[in-house]
Amino acid sequence: MNFSNVSQAADFLNSKGFNQCENAIILGTGLGSLVKDVQIKASVSYASIPHFPESTVETHSGNLILGNIAGTDLIICQGRFHFYEGYSMEQVVFPVRVMKLLGVKNVLVSNAAGSINQNFKKGSLMLIKDHINLFPEHPLIGPNNERLGVRFPDMSSAYSKDFNKLILSACRKLNIQINEGVYASAQGPMLETPSEYRMLQKFGADAVGMSTIPEIIAAYHAGIKCCAISVLTDECNPDNLKPINIQEIISIALKAEQKLVQLVKYFFNSIA
Repeated sequence: MNFSNVSQAADFLNSKGFNQCENAIILGTGLGSLVKDVQIKASVSYASIPHFPESTVETHSGNLILGNIAGTDLIICQGRFHFYEGYSMEQVVFPVRVMKLLGVKNVLVSNAAGSINQNFKKGSLMLIKDHINLFPEHPLIGPNNERLGVRFPDMSSAYSKDFNKLILSACRKLNIQINEGVYASAQGPMLETPSEYRMLQKFGADAVGMSTIPEIIAAYHAGIKCCAISVLTDECNPDNLKPINIQEIISIALKAEQKLVQLVKYFFNSIA
């Protein structure tokens, strides 16, 4: 991990006013337009930030935004980087490590995922309580830099129980349907086979996607308090699989977006 590159990116963003912001959100597939509800103070393209990767996924806008939502300042990653795009794990989590140097203490990560638990319906939300990492590697491989975290982080409580309780309470007050579940992340970009879905069910996964876990590992390693929410965009019943396409996934994510906006506003206002 090249700490100098992380420092240079953080210094650049400090000069743009991104310093002293304790809260951040990483937006997943189909959720980038959440920024319409944000009062934008500053916005820079990923391409203009030193050493930042550039998103190659068309639904990820590729902007880092400093904004205010419900009276709370936060840094917004409008788009993320995926391992399947050909990026290394170091590149995938580069924004998280930059956030650490900018002073971020809390992060909410969102994604679009397929429901494996047949009681969890598409269009609903799933609050991640734990994960199963199926990537062939992870972002902590290699020499450890103590300025970012300890060598052997204990991942038994990567998802903040306090944050999860707050989100569940918010959903009850806002009348938003949500389930708690275990998120599995595979390499992608292909979706899973029926046998792979059966395997994931036996592993105890409730949903599967292609992101989030590397960012959570890097954030938790860096001492950032984490929570994560999946928008369930399809139902992955291995005995009754129907062909789906990315446009359908995006469409369902967009329909669920307003629920996520309400929840994000409540959440960040509550922890301010």
